[in-house]
Amino acid sequence: MPRPPAGALSPAIAKLSRLSPLEDEAVSLLNRLDRLSRHPGGAALAREGEAPPPGFLISGWAARVRRLPDGRRQILGLLVPGDALGLSARIRPLDLCDVVALTPAELVGAGAMIATLNDEARPLPGLAEAVHLSLALDEQRLLDQIMRLGRRNAAERICDLLLELRDRLAFAGQGDERRFPMPLTQEAVADVTALSIVHVNRVLQQLRREGLLELRNGEAQLRRPELLAERAGRPPPRGAPAPRRPEPRTP
Repeated sequence: MPRPPAGALSPAIAKLSRLSPLEDEAVSLLNRLDRLSRHPGGAALAREGEAPPPGFLISGWAARVRRLPDGRRQILGLLVPGDALGLSARIRPLDLCDVVALTPAELVGAGAMIATLNDEARPLPGLAEAVHLSLALDEQRLLDQIMRLGRRNAAERICDLLLELRDRLAFAGQGDERRFPMPLTQEAVADVTALSIVHVNRVLQQLRREGLLELRNGEAQLRRPELLAERAGRPPPRGAPAPRRPEPRTP
């Protein structure tokens, strides 16, 4: 099995360390995770109803997806480098939806991290807190998605999505207030926002004409992020709520 290159876990470490100060041993543990798997775009990373192996997405983007019998899909949430898969506070975690690679993706298994967190003889409270706050952020983003689809109009949905991605990527050290990677196709944006591709294209063109957005070569540039936030009705980024903390487990 190939090993991840040096520094591959940097997005995950950056994200976790911003949620809670990590012990030196925790950073060393994360950097030693070595079960690398590579997946082409469109590959299933996890299937609904199955127990997913824990891991971190270190490159590429993925999505949590539900499908209708006729093939239509709804993207419930996006996964970007640094995000975790298969971590859960439930005793018998089962994936509640499919997870699909939207681009070529690389995962690093986190089984060794979970085993260490469950070992009472090797307490790492900083890492444990960061993992649980990461789970709380996942839940928070699901609530944000419900709000986005339930109450925002087409332009507001897309503006809100762009701002969410900016904030998440900056949090993991992969962008800043105005620029961030944006490999999503218009079809994927449509599946996140529950809009037609035609409608997505129309909104993106309008944002370009207004000088608010530039999309080029897989990168988004927000020229007037404060106006996008005003249009979306999006509050400033929130801190993660403090969850109740049973230790994460795997079957």
